Amino acid sequence: MVPIEWLQGAFAMRAAAYANMFDVLREAFGTDRAVEIVSEATRRMGVTMGAKFADLGPADLTGLKDRFLGGIPAGEVIFQPEVLRCDDERLEIQFHRCPLKEAWVAMGRSGEELELLCKAGGAIDGGLFKAAGFVFKGETWKPGQEGCCKLVVEPGTAA
Repeated sequence: MVPIEWLQGAFAMRAAAYANMFDVLREAFGTDRAVEIVSEATRRMGVTMGAKFADLGPADLTGLKDRFLGGIPAGEVIFQPEVLRCDDERLEIQFHRCPLKEAWVAMGRSGEELELLCKAGGAIDGGLFKAAGFVFKGETWKPGQEGCCKLVVEPGTAA
């Protein structure tokens, strides 16, 4: 088993990569375009990851929950997920922690800038769940909220 510190270090490096790309793109193209570009890049990462869940789409939300949460290394510690709902109509998972968000905070990011990084980084989830055949309606963190992202997944249109 990989020590949790190694996982946290890997997430911190990923967070730094996202933040640096965001900064460079913001300087070159402005904030809105930077968010769009980083979001598209992370969405594409999610699409690649979604292949391992495609056999569950468009409607096996319980199977999706089990495989998705079970596949996150040290997920209970690093993300502290809480399943708010899981039935035939909807899967809702609230993450109480996020190693990317925590790394950005440690880098001094806060407020609207932190919200934009979460939005751009969180696009990975939309890519993953849509590629697997589901409808994704998740929400990323906003200033004043506790915890982090809330994943909301519904059966896909073929269901």
